[in-house]
Amino acid sequence: MRAQPGDWLVVKSARAEVPDRHGRIVAVGTADGGPPFTVRWFLGGYVSTVFPGPDAVVLTAAERKALAPGGARRPRRGSEDVGPSRR
Repeated sequence: MRAQPGDWLVVKSARAEVPDRHGRIVAVGTADGGPPFTVRWFLGGYVSTVFPGPDAVVLTAAERKALAPGGARRPRRGSEDVGPSRR
């Protein structure tokens, strides 16, 4: 799995009643874009280091936007980078 800062990490939920987790990747662990990823999570705005598992997918901002009209959940417009320090 490869990413670059600005991409989105989406961790799929195993249960229908629990939403997927979305976070913006702010840093990658290796020069070629490999994990671990430093992610600012949309819900809560906290930052954590993640080694993504098989339930995760990396999307560019354009890919994520293209999926949204088809019913994919995504945060409200303009709220993606709001964290505790910006509220």
